[in-house]
Amino acid sequence: MKRITPVILFTFLLSSCNGWIIQPIPYPTPFLPPSPQPSIYTATPIIIGVTPASATPIIATATNTPTFLPTSTNMVQATSTGVPVNTFTPTSSVDMPALRIIVLGCDTSLDFTHGMGEVTNAFVTLKNTGNVGLTNLVATLYALDEGREHPDKIQEIAFIPVNYEVTLKLTVDSTYKQESPIQVEVNSDQGLFPREGLASCRDIGLLTPNPNGLNTPVPSNP
Repeated sequence: MKRITPVILFTFLLSSCNGWIIQPIPYPTPFLPPSPQPSIYTATPIIIGVTPASATPIIATATNTPTFLPTSTNMVQATSTGVPVNTFTPTSSVDMPALRIIVLGCDTSLDFTHGMGEVTNAFVTLKNTGNVGLTNLVATLYALDEGREHPDKIQEIAFIPVNYEVTLKLTVDSTYKQESPIQVEVNSDQGLFPREGLASCRDIGLLTPNPNGLNTPVPSNP
């Protein structure tokens, strides 16, 4: 009888505490939210666009776009484009008369009309190379062995425009069969110009200017 009593008592204790030695506090159990479903990641690629069922899906693939740094060959250099400025170059308003004296040559002849023997004829071209017309020109021929004054020693020209020229024939009384150094001097309203000449006169031959073109201003030759 002593053996049955402890067994009954132990069984009673187990049934009254539900197996817990320390019973939990009889408070309501706090609400615990359900755990979220874990995200499922698959290796399925992203499909861009909607295509028919029969069409092949378009799979987006990542592409690397190279970035080029500017170099000396592909760099565009900036150029400054300023507003064009009209520059005005004033022309000289100062009169600058200029005359070029060219002694083409000379020859000798006999002049019995004026009671002279041998005379020297010089052919001279006067070119207006200035920026103003020349007026009232007087051309004079001199010879080193000159005798009497010849009436054609001096020639007058009323006007030579700019870039025009005139050819003259001037004559002086010279020594028979002697080489005669000559000089030509030209004076005008614009001033006296330097002399030009030849050390001696020789036959001009075929280079004699046309007599019909003498004393007439014409456009200058280049």
